[in-house]
Amino acid sequence: MRRDSAAEGTEAMESLYPFLYARDTDLNAVLDQVRQSTVDKSREITALRATVLDRDRSRLAECAEAVAAAFAAGGRLLAFGNGGSSTDSQDMASLFLSPSSGERPLPAFGLTNDIAVVTALSNDIGFDVVFARQIEAWGQRGDIAAGLSTSGNSANLLRAFDAARERGMVTIGISGYDGGKMAELDSIDYLFVVPSPSVHRIQEAQTTVYHALWELTHAALSWR
Repeated sequence: MRRDSAAEGTEAMESLYPFLYARDTDLNAVLDQVRQSTVDKSREITALRATVLDRDRSRLAECAEAVAAAFAAGGRLLAFGNGGSSTDSQDMASLFLSPSSGERPLPAFGLTNDIAVVTALSNDIGFDVVFARQIEAWGQRGDIAAGLSTSGNSANLLRAFDAARERGMVTIGISGYDGGKMAELDSIDYLFVVPSPSVHRIQEAQTTVYHALWELTHAALSWR
């Protein structure tokens, strides 16, 4: 006899949040745990950001100079990623294109923005080419390709970087863990790795990386 799906769902929720279903809950203890968890995570991401900054400070500045030179020469930024990294790549493109604090808007596009193109390529050819084919169609020498991945192992990103290198684009990779397969590529000019086993902390620190790159790029452009 099959179990009721509602009961299974309740059990699953209870296993994740036992304090919500306990008959005798010590509210103060729960709040203390939440506070401590928040403090621990805040300390963790602060330390991780400091680690990335200490290690990559000069390379971020060097990358920003290359990006600024590309924009100054008429280049565009093409950003891409999967899942949560897709959202971050769209945010990165939006940051350059539509700054909220009065900076100069710069031409930038997220390659997952057009769902018709993404699904057509995925369905008709394969998901592995969903970014490479767009770079082949739109990328030009002097443009910028920026790919984000938590694992660094996404096959469609690896192919996109190779396609971008063939077109003479500036290539930027932002990864997590130990860099994954992205760290083995010769087609990435600037690779920034967030060394953490936590996807949540990786993505938080990656956001900081591309915001820093945006600020440094504008600082470099102000001298041109």
